Amino acid sequence: MAKKRKSSITSKKAPVRSTRSSKVLRSRANGAARKFGRTALPLILCGCIVGALIFLGFLGYQTATKSPFFGIRTIDIRGAERTPTDDIRRIVAAQVEKSGVWNADLSEIRMRVEKFPYVKSAAVSMVLPTGIRVNVTERIPLAVVRLSSGDFLIDGDAVLLSAVPSGEKGFPFILKGWDEAKTEKAANDNLVRVKLYKKMLDEWRQFDLESRVKEVNLGDLKEPKAVVEDSGRQISISLAKDNLGKSLKTALEVVAGKGAKVRSVDAAGIYPVIQYLDF
Repeated sequence: MAKKRKSSITSKKAPVRSTRSSKVLRSRANGAARKFGRTALPLILCGCIVGALIFLGFLGYQTATKSPFFGIRTIDIRGAERTPTDDIRRIVAAQVEKSGVWNADLSEIRMRVEKFPYVKSAAVSMVLPTGIRVNVTERIPLAVVRLSSGDFLIDGDAVLLSAVPSGEKGFPFILKGWDEAKTEKAANDNLVRVKLYKKMLDEWRQFDLESRVKEVNLGDLKEPKAVVEDSGRQISISLAKDNLGKSLKTALEVVAGKGAKVRSVDAAGIYPVIQYLDF
C-alpha cells in the first residue's frame, strides 16, 4: 500500500513543473517582443522617413535640373579650324535641348564630335548654368596622297582626312604608292610610308632640295623614288633609303642640264647610274 501512495504523489507533481516552464517561456517571449518594439520599430520608421526624404529630394532635383534655368544659351567651341563649328553647335544643341545643361550627356556629345574627320579628340564640359564648352584637338594635314579617286590629305598617323580643298597650299610634292586596301597590313605599310615621307622632308630641307621634287613614289618601301624636273622633263630617281638627302643631291648634280636625254637615275648605290632615252 505504501508504494502505491508514493506513485500517486509523484504523478500529481509533474503538471506543476510543466506549468512553470510555460510561464518562463511566455515571460521570455514577452521580453523579446518588448525589446524588438524598443529597438527595431524605431529603426524601421526612421528608414521609411529617410527613404521618403530621398525620394522627394530626387523628384526636386529632377524638376530643378530640367527647369529653364539650366537651358542651353551658349556653346563655346575652341580649337576647330578645319572642322565646321556650325555642325558642332547643331550636335550640342540637339543633345542638350531637352535635358538641359545640368543633365547633358557629355560623353555622347564627345563621341559625336570625334566622328568628324579632322577631329583627333574632343573634351566637352559644362559651363553652368547655361553653357557647354567643346575643346577640339584637330589632326594636322601632313601630305597630299594620290589615290584612285583623287588627291587626299593625310596626317602623321596615316589617317585619310578629306579630299584636297580647292586652293590648298603648303605641301611641296605629292605622295604616290598608297595602299588603298582595308587590311591591317596596308594600314601598317601606310604608316611606314608616312614616316619615310617625314624623313625625306627632314633630309631634303637640310640641302634645300624639297622644292625640286614634284612627287615621291613609295609603293615599294625598299626602293623609294622621287620625281624631279630638268630641262622640261620629269625624271624618276631611285634613292638610298638610309641616305635620302645625299642620294637625291648627287642625282640632281649628274642630270643637271641633261634632262632632255635622261629617262631615270638609280642613286641607291655608291655611284648614280643614269639610264638615257633611246633615240
